[in-house]
Amino acid sequence: MSRNTSGAAPVAADTDTLNGLATEGVDPRYAEIDLMPVGELAALMNDADATVPGAVARALPSIVPAIEAAAERMKAGGRLIYVGAGTPGRIGVLDASECPPTFSTPPELVFAIIAGGPKAIVLPCEGAEDDAAAGALAIDSAGVGSLDTVVGIASSGRTPYVVAAVARARERGALSIGLSCNADTVLSRTAEHGIEVLVGPELISGSTRLKAGTAQKLVLNMFSTILMVQLGKTYGNLMVDLKPTNVKLRERALGIVGSVAAVGRERAEAALAANGDNVKRAILAEKLGLTSEQAEARLAAVDGRLRKALEEQR
Repeated sequence: MSRNTSGAAPVAADTDTLNGLATEGVDPRYAEIDLMPVGELAALMNDADATVPGAVARALPSIVPAIEAAAERMKAGGRLIYVGAGTPGRIGVLDASECPPTFSTPPELVFAIIAGGPKAIVLPCEGAEDDAAAGALAIDSAGVGSLDTVVGIASSGRTPYVVAAVARARERGALSIGLSCNADTVLSRTAEHGIEVLVGPELISGSTRLKAGTAQKLVLNMFSTILMVQLGKTYGNLMVDLKPTNVKLRERALGIVGSVAAVGRERAEAALAANGDNVKRAILAEKLGLTSEQAEARLAAVDGRLRKALEEQR
């Protein structure tokens, strides 16, 4: 989907019915799934799921520039905000909620807005998706501004709550992105960047928590992961900004400190303890012989990028 540079954006979803949407199609290959044994049905479903990465790959020409544009705004201090209803909203919540433990980001840096509010994460609030006014109000309430990126997620590409939220975000100067699983959607026309991952009909007709949901999660994985890498939250493929808040994460942190600083477990444990469980500071302290305060100052001078902090002249 090409970038929408027209400036003015629709303020509500069109009134087209769901008829004609690929995600609502009925695939004859799945017409007798209620008669299939479990093994045969599982294989059929697995075959269907295997087509999703290819659909995402075909959408990369629209995904990449959207991520690049979002990275520029986040480097300048902006936030990443997902907006969705039902399954897409829950997928947005899931992806956003993984950022603080993985990358030590504050919860307000990457977060999700779901139609119906927090209760909709676990309870059906299906009517909430039709409330366009609420979608626009949610963007206002979040104080969305020109440095922010708002990603609207809707399998159909026509959910009123999401379309209105994206339109309002664009009006407020935010980078607006629409992620859908149909072609030429009103969401894509509303957003500055439209991403359409065409997964086709679902195993159960219209059940877009299946292939469409998988596609959305794959794309959001790209957004959050690539943006965090661009912000210096990793060293190579190591999550050096993780918070060791449980046994597994502490073991991972010790392994990272030991590997990068080339020290044994005992010294890695001591370095983590002396640096408030901050992996980056612990690595710098061990590798360069710095105090915790010196390590923090060195990181601050290079926007928290460990590789630069290690490579700069002492």
